Amino acid sequence: MRLVQLTGPGGRRVARVEEPKLRLLDTCASIYDLASECLANGVSLAQAIDERASVEVLDYNAIYAGESAWRLRPSADFPAEPARCLVSGTGLTHQASAQNRDAMHAVAQAVTDSTRMYRSGVQGGKPAPGETGVAPEWFYKGSGLGLRAHNEPLVVPEYAEDGGEEPEVAGVYLIDVAGRPRRIGFTVGNEFSDHVFERKNYLYLAASKLRTCAIGPELVIGGGFDQVPGDVSVGRAGQTLWSRTIQTGERTMCHSLANIEHHHFKFEFHRHPGDLHIHFFGADAFSFGDGVRLQEGDVMQVRFEGFGRALRNPLLRVPGPSKLFAVEPI
Repeated sequence: MRLVQLTGPGGRRVARVEEPKLRLLDTCASIYDLASECLANGVSLAQAIDERASVEVLDYNAIYAGESAWRLRPSADFPAEPARCLVSGTGLTHQASAQNRDAMHAVAQAVTDSTRMYRSGVQGGKPAPGETGVAPEWFYKGSGLGLRAHNEPLVVPEYAEDGGEEPEVAGVYLIDVAGRPRRIGFTVGNEFSDHVFERKNYLYLAASKLRTCAIGPELVIGGGFDQVPGDVSVGRAGQTLWSRTIQTGERTMCHSLANIEHHHFKFEFHRHPGDLHIHFFGADAFSFGDGVRLQEGDVMQVRFEGFGRALRNPLLRVPGPSKLFAVEPI
């Protein structure tokens, strides 16, 4: 089952995907609200969705193309308090991503920290049930203020060196009243990053991740994450500039989903009741690794089988020199 979030006549709504239509859900303004009510009432998401399915249907094709009064929202967010949505990720989970990172940071024939991190995942990232595996790399993307939807631009700010796509699947989680993380579902994501800045020094990795990112257009409820094929491409002036087939899912990753989730939610401040978490699981390939530099107006597309329609985002560069932000005492 797949859901989308919309903004249109009358405000925000949630709809179930019934290709080529979208069926609106009654009394449901956001997936966050829907999941919260399910937890409070002890009802499954699937049951709540079926009970709220209305007779109102919309043309998905027009909305997807941006030719409707309705607009797609990110596939999950915290509308009332976006600062309580933590966006984060786990890197070096795929061999190709480790090789790309290694190429950026390698010195002569030395084994880089990136290679060591990936190898540790291969050796201990998939522990037996009930056991704890090796900790993966973890990074912070920002709050929900940085989330963008299908068709919305991903921004290279004036202070950035560059911007490039990272095609990934992300998990969406809600912390219940007892402080337990509960997974709502999975979604396609573009964990957009500044690879040129990162390449200067691997210690810049944390800052290179503080950029906008996109998820959607659909949230998969009750789906699996075993082996997920997909593709990623960059379009320029109506032509395909670059494309690759990609793979994700537990079979192709050096860490299990359970191990990634454990090492994210073991921190007590990641278990605050009512908070929403969006966590990226790593990329198999990205155009920067093949020497592609994105330009203004380039369109990044990410698609994974079983995850609904592709996620598309144009690149937007903010012109002008970097601004100086001076801090004044109160």
